[in-house]
Amino acid sequence: MPGGRLTQQERQQIALGLGDGLAYAEIARRLDRPTSTITREVLRNGGPTGYRADLAHRATERRAHRRRPAAPRSVQTVRPVDGRDPEAIREYEEAFTTLLMQQGLPKMTARVLTCLFTTEAGSLTAAELARHLQISAASVSKAVSFLESQKLVRRERDERRREHYVVDNDVWYQSMIASARSHAEFAETARRGVDVLGGAAAVRLENIARFMDFVGENITRAANQAREVLTTEDPGRHG
Repeated sequence: MPGGRLTQQERQQIALGLGDGLAYAEIARRLDRPTSTITREVLRNGGPTGYRADLAHRATERRAHRRRPAAPRSVQTVRPVDGRDPEAIREYEEAFTTLLMQQGLPKMTARVLTCLFTTEAGSLTAAELARHLQISAASVSKAVSFLESQKLVRRERDERRREHYVVDNDVWYQSMIASARSHAEFAETARRGVDVLGGAAAVRLENIARFMDFVGENITRAANQAREVLTTEDPGRHG
């Protein structure tokens, strides 16, 4: 499998593949590249509808030219790797971030959530996040505020009154419940329009409300049934 940066010819093949409606995995297979490489390339350069091979190539060259020598990884990291391969960890973090971006999270928010999910402690301060991700405190604050609104992160203070951002099993469950509530609110709002509008619009809104009710109720039911899965502490049990 080839390594290194994508060539201009490969980027042209990516553009052609997107134009033909091919999935990232299929484009990656044809180029003999990891799917994560193609996904990152497209998301960094306009997305599937805005990707342009020549613009993407020039943007990559500009980024490479501006990029300063990286600080030693021992300085950047906020947790020990305990004998694990640092490069493998970095690649996994990039793949997980890309996945979260595909789910709709902004890039910086996805990076912060990935960092919290993959750190051994599951808890980091704003300073630790900023140092590990090489971003500003303001960027951390904005990302965390959004994640809090989605019930994906919570805050707690240690004995020194330092604020930590935490992801844990119950936070993931609470996020699903919050999503179910959002569906219920959507259904309620749609139904308010039924009496106001009448006619075909009322039928359309009632169908939307029923759909949202059904999805929200099933999310709640599934989350409650699966909650016990989140108590699993030893991944080796399933091996």
